[in-house]
Amino acid sequence: MKDMLPVLFFTLTLVALFLNLLGLMNLIPLYVTLPLLFISIFLTLHSFTHRNAYRGMKGGVRARKSN
Repeated sequence: MKDMLPVLFFTLTLVALFLNLLGLMNLIPLYVTLPLLFISIFLTLHSFTHRNAYRGMKGGVRARKSN
């Protein structure tokens, strides 16, 4: 499922771009289409850039002490 999110968000971006074109032709209000386009671009970039982010070690330093 995690591998499908970038594809889903990219498809959402294409749909939002099409809706924004309709908004530029004054068929849909721009105050509806511009936030949709911004959110879809943000989610797409976020899903592509944070796929292999380092999450840190589980347990921390205190859990590994052997005293």
